[in-house]
Amino acid sequence: MKFGRIALEEAEGAVVVHSVRLPGLDLRKGAVLTPALIAQLRAAGVADIVATRLEAGDVGENDAATAIGAAIAGAHAVPDAAFTGRVNLRAGATGVLVVDRAGVDALNRIDEAVTLATLPAYRTVATGEMIATVKIIPFAVPGAVMEALGPLCRPLIEVAPYRIRRVAVISTLLPGLQEKVVAKTLRTTAARLAPAGAAIIGERRVRHDEAEVARALAEVAADGAELALVFGASAIADRRDVIPAGIEAAGGVVEHFGMPVDPGNLLLVGRVGGMPVLGAPGCARSPRENGFDWVLHRLLAGLAVSREDVTSMGVGGLLMEIPTRPQPREGAVSDTTSKRAAVVLAAGRGTRMPEAHKLSVPVEGEPLVRRAVKAALASSARPVVVVTGHEADKVRAALTGLDIVFVHNPDYAEGLSTSLRTGIAALPGDVEAAVVMLGDMPMVGGELVERLARAIDVEAGQLIAVPVVEGRRGNPVAWARRMFPALMALSGDIGARHLIAQYPDAVVEVATQGDGAFLDIDTRDELAALAIHEIAAHADVDEGPALDGMKAEDA
Repeated sequence: MKFGRIALEEAEGAVVVHSVRLPGLDLRKGAVLTPALIAQLRAAGVADIVATRLEAGDVGENDAATAIGAAIAGAHAVPDAAFTGRVNLRAGATGVLVVDRAGVDALNRIDEAVTLATLPAYRTVATGEMIATVKIIPFAVPGAVMEALGPLCRPLIEVAPYRIRRVAVISTLLPGLQEKVVAKTLRTTAARLAPAGAAIIGERRVRHDEAEVARALAEVAADGAELALVFGASAIADRRDVIPAGIEAAGGVVEHFGMPVDPGNLLLVGRVGGMPVLGAPGCARSPRENGFDWVLHRLLAGLAVSREDVTSMGVGGLLMEIPTRPQPREGAVSDTTSKRAAVVLAAGRGTRMPEAHKLSVPVEGEPLVRRAVKAALASSARPVVVVTGHEADKVRAALTGLDIVFVHNPDYAEGLSTSLRTGIAALPGDVEAAVVMLGDMPMVGGELVERLARAIDVEAGQLIAVPVVEGRRGNPVAWARRMFPALMALSGDIGARHLIAQYPDAVVEVATQGDGAFLDIDTRDELAALAIHEIAAHADVDEGPALDGMKAEDA
């Protein structure tokens, strides 16, 4: 590949290296120089330009990225279309990422023109999540480099989908172990299993005795359990302790005891017949991430966990604080009693209703945005922060007399994320959670806002609360303060929906009914449909009894 400054007379067919902006001409990096473009450059007084030209055998950046991306993609790894020399690979299933570390390192050492980056191996991933990216650094890759890559262009990245669905839990009991501890352990474990599509299909509570443990293991195996989790009333202290002895008494084997991950050191990995058995460390009773999670998810994905696998977890095994790991607090009351707020996003331009300012359009005599804000005020969430942007004066006028706090987003035209960041940044420091609402959703009620706000429980690991109707998730969404940094890191015209997929273990679903969690008003037709819906709703109320204890006039 030739690279350098080229006279315009010789530039036809070359690729522009640096963007050129001149009056009447915006020539982007990567553009191919045509006679017309060359004429425009010459008319602007340009005599030469920095460009590159492919030579015989060179493979263009997009073609090279496409070929490499397709070759390294293993099972359930799906390459995107190439763009500017990059191919992203995404998870084609929810499960655990498996990476050939040696193969990736070897590929990256072939030539500086080709790079491959991945998420950490064995990370849990959701369908559609980006798991790797191939980036070609120059505009082309020499043919010789592509040939050298050949032996390494094989599946290096795959997603192992979750396979195990039937899990049994065995709890050993000693005097002094409270029943509520066992009950909480079951709830926490069920929540851990749910994102993987697994569930507890059997539970046994037995004396802290090896024979009792052996009998329980045999029973759950006979009942069809694919994985057994054993929570001891006392932590496993030695390979000869009750739980490992019980595994061996059941005809099983202890494959490894102890792991270089903290918290999680006292984990035991064993097997009874074809059923994996995990002796849980005490920290596994908590929703906090620990070494138990690392091994559990591999097993749920059908991956074997050997002694070598466990002993290689030391680097990175000292777990630091992340948003989804709550902190224990001495003497603290439940997080559901802490301060909640609401943020109403009302800064958008409403481009699909250009003939009017959408948020101030009246619905049954009341501005659209006022209905959304009144729903927030009908809950206990305080303060209610309203983010303005486009035609802020009209939004303020529509909300006259309401007990709210206004904050203006001067960058509203740059996308939804800027309004979200503005609203979160405006919250007082003592707010522990916030319900983020959209100003164009008039059928969200105060009762739903309240339930979402109260569903946040940091101690229980419930950091994101979403409304759900028959399995379908909607808006608004409540966020714990631990998630605020992630919200503040958003950019562009996107909301926070991908964070819900990124932190599935932190999500609690709040069941609701009706269309309120899905209905947003973008067009005149939708506005008219809303009016018809409300007329019908009022007619139903007038003709029938009030529902769920509501007064007819409140429906």
